[in-house]
Amino acid sequence: MSAPALPGWEHVYSGKVRDLYRPAGEHPDGDVVLVVASDRISAYDHVLPTPIPGKGEVLTRLSLWWFDQLADIVPNHLVSTDVPAQVAGRAMVCRRLEMFPVECVARGYLTGSGMTEYRQTQAVCGVPLPPGLVEAARLPEPIFTPARKAEVGDHDENITFAAVAEMLGQERAAELRDLTLAVYARAAEVAARSGIIVADTKLEFGLGADGTVVLGDEVLTPDSSRFWPTDGYTPGRVQPSFDKQFVRDWLTSPDSGWDRESVPPPLPDHVVQRTRERYLEAAERLIG
Repeated sequence: MSAPALPGWEHVYSGKVRDLYRPAGEHPDGDVVLVVASDRISAYDHVLPTPIPGKGEVLTRLSLWWFDQLADIVPNHLVSTDVPAQVAGRAMVCRRLEMFPVECVARGYLTGSGMTEYRQTQAVCGVPLPPGLVEAARLPEPIFTPARKAEVGDHDENITFAAVAEMLGQERAAELRDLTLAVYARAAEVAARSGIIVADTKLEFGLGADGTVVLGDEVLTPDSSRFWPTDGYTPGRVQPSFDKQFVRDWLTSPDSGWDRESVPPPLPDHVVQRTRERYLEAAERLIG
């Protein structure tokens, strides 16, 4: 699943899901990049061999919609959706940013790696939490739980706010924390109107040429967030979610025969279809 050749653009990088291009012939430090959301899907730090048809369009559509919802809180990197026809609907021309080496995560509910850490320390990323919280419990208030970015194939590492301050300075760390929590609060409010709980979300910020902090990458998609249906929400158990849970469940089942170390096996058709339906349902609930 190599990145497609695009007229007028030169491929420079591929991540787990996205492909980045710069204008052909332009200096590597030019002003804009083309960000293409592929249909690739990753799980357990592996890019899987089977794509999810239409996934890239869903991620792009949701990100564009959320950029509008959040425009009064933080500027974003979008320049234009005038992109090559080959990637229409799943690509954006964006401002080049100097990205911060931190995943900015906000959690309103306890699950995933947060739940694992809480069971060990009764805290998440150094933030102490009340005793007795169960899986999927709503937190007293949303918390900032950053992570250090990892290379493709490696795990992001949960870190404390103090570690972010040591990396970026106290003032910048506080700015990123406050922006992250403000974005999460708006997202939780907006999504609730569509019957969706935003359990947590991961954001990425960078510096624009003028020194302004800018929201980049994708935002509030099923790849970067945990979306749960409000109806049926029950603390104390793992919640159904609008994301790649079907993929994770199949990969960890005896049916897959996968050891989580070797090359992942192809996904069966029914897992691909059910995953695609969940991504589409998240977009339809939110956007209509």
